[in-house]
Amino acid sequence: MVILGIDPGLAHTGWGVIETKGSLCRARAYGCCATGTEEPMDVRLHSIYKEIRQVIDRYHPSEVAIEQIFFGQNTKSAIATAHARGAALVACACGGCIVGEYTPMQIKKAVAGTGAADKHQVTTMTRILLALDHDPKPDHCADALAAAVCHAHTVQNERRAQRAHEAVAGLQRCPGGALERSR
Repeated sequence: MVILGIDPGLAHTGWGVIETKGSLCRARAYGCCATGTEEPMDVRLHSIYKEIRQVIDRYHPSEVAIEQIFFGQNTKSAIATAHARGAALVACACGGCIVGEYTPMQIKKAVAGTGAADKHQVTTMTRILLALDHDPKPDHCADALAAAVCHAHTVQNERRAQRAHEAVAGLQRCPGGALERSR
């Protein structure tokens, strides 16, 4: 499965493409769409849309993982990030991708084992999990790759749970409470 991870931001939208085979994840590409503060909002959002569409057209991901917005104390920054996230989501919808949305805490926990991981821990673990020989830079790229890894793990766990559910559903109770496979 090919997964595109996106770390949205108006000034910098990071993206990272990974490929999974079973539990193995490998990075295929990553980059960052940068927009200038001197550009009008519509031009900046169009740039984000165009670059994400180009990534989708080039790597053909079937699924996308995008970071949800963290509303801290800076509302103005959160609104700008929401605009960028919207442009990226429209690009994904136009590209026919299934989208999974994850909080920063979910992404950190998936790659570093704790939702309280700092940027350095996330970058280091992303490098290790994807067997890269260097830290992905800038941080927005590492965060995008981490989102893709989070999605890969989430999908894998959901599939395991579904198989377990189907296996249990294939069993029926015998007299005395024991289980046997239905025929």
